Amino acid sequence: MAKRDIPLERVRNFGIMAHIDGGKTTTSERILYYSGKNYKIGEVHDGAATMDFMVQEQERGITIQSAATCVQWGNYRLSLIDTPGHVDFTAEVERSLRVLDGAVALYCAVGGVQPQSEQVWRQSEKYKVPKIAFVNKMDRVGANFYSVMDQMKNQLGANPVPVVIPIGAADTFEGIVDLIKMKALYFDQKSLGKTVIEKDIPEELMEKAKEYRQKMVESAAEQDDALMEKFFAGEELTNDEIKKALRKGCLSRAITPAFCGTAFKDKGIQPLLDGVCDYLPSPLDTGAAVSQDNPDEKREVSDDEPFCGLAFKIMNDPKSGGKITFVRVYSGTMKLGAEMLDSTIDKEQRISRLFRMHASKQEPLEEARAGDIVACVGLTETRTGDTLCDPEHPITLESIDFPAPVISVAVKPKSRGDNEKLGVALHALAMEDPAFVVTFDIEPEGPPPADRRLVPGRKPFDFRIAGEERITDVKQTCQRNSYFLLPLRRNCGKECFHIFSSDILCIYIRSGFSGKRAFDNVLCVSHGSDKIIRMRIINIYNCIFKTFYYSELI
Repeated sequence: MAKRDIPLERVRNFGIMAHIDGGKTTTSERILYYSGKNYKIGEVHDGAATMDFMVQEQERGITIQSAATCVQWGNYRLSLIDTPGHVDFTAEVERSLRVLDGAVALYCAVGGVQPQSEQVWRQSEKYKVPKIAFVNKMDRVGANFYSVMDQMKNQLGANPVPVVIPIGAADTFEGIVDLIKMKALYFDQKSLGKTVIEKDIPEELMEKAKEYRQKMVESAAEQDDALMEKFFAGEELTNDEIKKALRKGCLSRAITPAFCGTAFKDKGIQPLLDGVCDYLPSPLDTGAAVSQDNPDEKREVSDDEPFCGLAFKIMNDPKSGGKITFVRVYSGTMKLGAEMLDSTIDKEQRISRLFRMHASKQEPLEEARAGDIVACVGLTETRTGDTLCDPEHPITLESIDFPAPVISVAVKPKSRGDNEKLGVALHALAMEDPAFVVTFDIEPEGPPPADRRLVPGRKPFDFRIAGEERITDVKQTCQRNSYFLLPLRRNCGKECFHIFSSDILCIYIRSGFSGKRAFDNVLCVSHGSDKIIRMRIINIYNCIFKTFYYSELI
């Protein structure tokens, strides 16, 4: 077997996770530019971001689906997954974190720890993913790096350890102080931040820099008994010893090394990339893949082991019309044209194409090895969460758990002739998104009518995006009658009109699906009363998650 170009210990598989509008995609675009993957910076607000390649993402300026890429940083290979921040697409974060070795937890320097920040932190803890923190938007009015550190401690129970501190904030933010080198770093704006200028620490910041370096050294010493003895003996720890100890604490999730900067103003990204290489785990650090049926059956992270991998994402290929399967390879080698077993469904399939993804672009490969994140075509029966393995050495890995649907939408085709097309379109959406479930339901009385499909999902915005994507792809339109139970205190299940409290109203939304106006007429019916109140909703987010009481609508 040919020797690896990049040793496994210098491979990093990581994602960026944050609240919506935290700056994840903007940060990803700078990573692509500074690493030399892209020759120019694509901006989200211009609809030109490389990682947001869907039309719906470009129109709205948000990330809807996770996108993967691979870059070279020094002698390290970084596989990056940019995840959505909107709560409606939390399943994308879930499946990404299942296969990633590490993550960058990104926070807004003004907003700090926000609701979705807490959600993605819990998801990462579920899969025991080591993290480093990046406080973004230090150029905004109200930015406060130290406040975000306190919020991480109080709201997340984290132990952030700053390895840099900011030079100024808001309009006066100029750069950062590297607490390991004890140097000030400035980013040349003429080169869009590509040139990093190292200078002495400003005199007015020297005391604070010494204070936070001492805290960082103490945190590092706590991770290693030998260093603790050296520290208490009054000996100076070397920079390499500090880095090694911080990495040990990061891998055990005892500490979270913290960085800061502003991606939009091109400051602080290169030290963040260095932090990814210095502190986040390689595939070798994550340990062997363990069978869910037999804990004693394992696959070590090695090219010499039998092949096994996990299919963590399904995507329809707009070019060929086929199905792209994203796979994390845990052991062995995955070769083009090879037969492999989907042990979850017990079916053998052949790989017809193998490639590494760069957003929507495909870079052909002949083989993928342990630790790689790749995509392939030919696995027509494979679903999200299925295990792929060597047919002669079967193993089944733990699958991926997704949040249960909380609302349902009833849909029917415009004409009987479109019934089959609608079924195909809904099936394709369900294959891509495991949280998008299609069922047939018959209600003995009351809406929805018996011939309509019920499509459970998470939030109204989710249906809107999914519908637009499918309409765009297959030119399939359908009528929608939507039924929601508010508030979502319990999963309404199949009985969408069942009321759990006499004070809470049930809302029946009926709408044609067109343009950016998601809903038209809204009928609010109080429990125990046949009085109907009609009103028009302009902004659905102001009403969908509000508790409606009868007195408010009179």
